[in-house]
Amino acid sequence: MQDSATVAAADIARLAGVGRAAVSNWRRRFDDFPAPVGGTSSSPLFSLGEVEEWLRRQGKLSTVPADERAWQQLRATVDDLHLGQALGEIGEFLVFVGTTGTKWRRLAKKTDPEVIEGIFPGGSTVRVEVSILRAIADLAEQQGTQSIFDFLHQRYLEAHSRRIDVVAPEVAELMVALSSAGTGTVLDPTCGLGTLLLTAAGSGATRLLGQEQDEAAARVAAARLRLHGHDATIQTGDALRDDRFGSAQADAVVCIPPFGERSWGYEELASDVRWHYGLPPRGEPELPWVQHGLFHLRPGGYMAVLMPQAAADRRSGRRIRAQMLRTGAIRSVITLPAGTAPGSLAAPHLWILRRPEPEDPTPTHVLMVDASHVPLVELPEMILQRWEPFQREPVAGAVPLIELLDEDVDLTPARYVAERRDEAEAFPMALERLNASLAELLRAVESLRELSPLQGGLPMTTIAEQVRAGAITVLQAPKTQQQPGKLPVLTLEDVVQGADPTGRTVATSDMITVEPGDVVVPSGGRAMIARVAETGGMALGPGLQLFRVDRERIDPACLAGFLKLSGAQTRGLSGTSRSDIRRVEIPRVPLKEQRRLGEAFRRLETLEKNLETVSKQGESLISLSRNEVFEFTE
Repeated sequence: MQDSATVAAADIARLAGVGRAAVSNWRRRFDDFPAPVGGTSSSPLFSLGEVEEWLRRQGKLSTVPADERAWQQLRATVDDLHLGQALGEIGEFLVFVGTTGTKWRRLAKKTDPEVIEGIFPGGSTVRVEVSILRAIADLAEQQGTQSIFDFLHQRYLEAHSRRIDVVAPEVAELMVALSSAGTGTVLDPTCGLGTLLLTAAGSGATRLLGQEQDEAAARVAAARLRLHGHDATIQTGDALRDDRFGSAQADAVVCIPPFGERSWGYEELASDVRWHYGLPPRGEPELPWVQHGLFHLRPGGYMAVLMPQAAADRRSGRRIRAQMLRTGAIRSVITLPAGTAPGSLAAPHLWILRRPEPEDPTPTHVLMVDASHVPLVELPEMILQRWEPFQREPVAGAVPLIELLDEDVDLTPARYVAERRDEAEAFPMALERLNASLAELLRAVESLRELSPLQGGLPMTTIAEQVRAGAITVLQAPKTQQQPGKLPVLTLEDVVQGADPTGRTVATSDMITVEPGDVVVPSGGRAMIARVAETGGMALGPGLQLFRVDRERIDPACLAGFLKLSGAQTRGLSGTSRSDIRRVEIPRVPLKEQRRLGEAFRRLETLEKNLETVSKQGESLISLSRNEVFEFTE
């Protein structure tokens, strides 16, 4: 097998057992560190062979594991766009190896075209080289087909972490448990890489049905499930426009539909038999999936579907929501912690539905749970402790059906949970939160005692001078129109509000990807705001630019602090233009002193945030107190 494999900085860090920062440090410190052989200036690629040799000379590596080498060789021969297809082919190949036994050894002696045709009939478009298949077959004999594919699948997820969002194991476990799959048949009409179905199989489901629009993902899902020894039928295609399961019924349905996909097929599916609760409006792209799942449920079966918050109260969907309530289809709505829906940073809702049986009485209550602040590891147990008693009789948090069937038909749990919260508990809880925030504020104030005013002035330089010296690189977000996708985008409003990325887009060649330590600022037109990125991986949104610093020469927190200082000094003027930013002065002092200044700015920022929190919580407590009647207790 020709060793043309390449590795990124993250791969090198994994091989050496260090962090990515150490790899960046090696590149600066050691002149003999291998030069990039590909990639981009911000994401260079290195020859695996050269890196391996360098790490061994430095005493940082004994040998590259065979499975790691096979993965890197695969990445070197298949472009990122088709890596999913290649992984699916490897999965099919491993299924072939596991079911043919010694036949592979006989086939391995043949020529490459014969091998491909023997495994993939008509396989002229197969992207995996036979040399890689042979290496993976050897690994499968040593580790097992399931183990090696799980390894390659995990590496694939890591390599595409910005494009592929996978549901958290805790959420998958919860969805499967609430769907009451038992040992029956489970359907996932948007199965992706098969995570929910694999979880269902682990909980006892004996037959798995899945459909996925993306062909590569469908092949990976099918291979994962078969290699784990499960009876699975995975179909390729859009389940709304091309339902491959006809009138088949499942004991349980689990589904994470694409959020906000307005081109779901409104025109061509207007008279579809699945719309038992009414034709979904064009602007309700998740409700078709809900009705699709209910159509495939046996009477008495349950469905767990992840939904965006907006689906609970959009006016266009209230008629269908009302009909589902009246027939007893909607049994519970649960608010999950923010970020638990793949591709979304908001707090999603989990709808639990049941297909009514003909003689069922209409339920009188719906369970509403706000679990938005529950730690992820505690989520399944907390929800099930509420759900199981509710199935027997209404419990705390259960809302009478009549209260939901008003003009809005709003299914947002917080609306009802808040109204039913015991007022006797609300005041002490608010008081406790304020006390905790005051303690944080006092610690922030106390930390300022270590600060002391500088004696004398500092030697100064400008950002423009540091750009010319190569210590700072200025990158501007492209002005092209962004297309909806899965990649997080840091927007101008996110920077102003100090919030996590709220935008979503697809990756493009001209996109600027934010890295940890980048200082992000608006492009101009307002008093200066500067934010140091603590994490990377998101795209830089329109109206923003960033300063990428050489961390051995410039401290990001110090730079951000002086940018904010310049904004405070010019506040009230017409704004700070891009050219003005380059004229901002920053200290020309050793890195150690810059870090001391940066730490001072951090402490001031912490104090500012704590003051804002205490102010908001204080106002809330006062408002709550005015609405209550109190007496002194002895």
